[in-house]
Amino acid sequence: MTLAQKRPANPKFSNGFISGLQKQFPNIIPPTIAIIIFLIIWQLFALTPGATLPGPIQVVRETWVLIFWPFYDRGGIDKGLFWQILASLKRVAISYTLAAIVGIGLGILIGVNKTMSKALDPIFQLLRTVPPLAWVPISLAALRQNEPAALFVIFITAIWPILINTAVGVTQIPQDYNNVAKVLQLSRKEYFTNILIPAALPYIFTGLRIAIGLAWLAIIAAEIVMSGIVGIGFFIWDAYQNNNVSEVILALIYIGVVGLVLDKMMGWLQNKILPAEQK
Repeated sequence: MTLAQKRPANPKFSNGFISGLQKQFPNIIPPTIAIIIFLIIWQLFALTPGATLPGPIQVVRETWVLIFWPFYDRGGIDKGLFWQILASLKRVAISYTLAAIVGIGLGILIGVNKTMSKALDPIFQLLRTVPPLAWVPISLAALRQNEPAALFVIFITAIWPILINTAVGVTQIPQDYNNVAKVLQLSRKEYFTNILIPAALPYIFTGLRIAIGLAWLAIIAAEIVMSGIVGIGFFIWDAYQNNNVSEVILALIYIGVVGLVLDKMMGWLQNKILPAEQK
């Protein structure tokens, strides 16, 4: 074998990959160790006399079909976890998008109009404290169908942090910015696009990031009490009704992972859009 044959095909790629992997070690090792310790403690508690919850080994043994075949579809609500989570995510996407549009619009309105803010603030403060589950019977009574009722519960839960943070962002615009707009005689459209939106954007993203987590929590709560719809929330309730505790635990893990991914995606989007000085 010649010297040329012994050399790696792309030494720069190999060195870059190894260097990148080494840089990620401080971010990977601590959470990995923490997860392993958590699983060990969980398993030890499950082995104690009188323990009622299954340990991680039993959960994997009893749910291996769901873990390794998440795409099965037998019709109706008998579907794999991929389809259950996808159905829930679709509902969250629809309602969250609507909540973002309405919340940002109303937030800007009450932020620039003090009279409107004084008129609507008591109503908003009253409604935002209502828990998601409390909206379920109202939405069912008004809409009469599970699907639109679930969408409404997500919407009414997610809108408040978006609306309130947007309004705060608008009211926190420095007076100097407003003075510059008056001096330059900016039109209303130019003021909105060049001053108001950029200045309020960090607050808007804070609201959006909080809202995505609340929307994911709300869909779980809504689906649990709304029977007969495909979704991870109803999957949990159905598994509990059938005394399949391992399936409930597995679904909770999936919910946590999806919630973490949604939060990281929103954080990534925020870092991409916001200027460095506004982060």
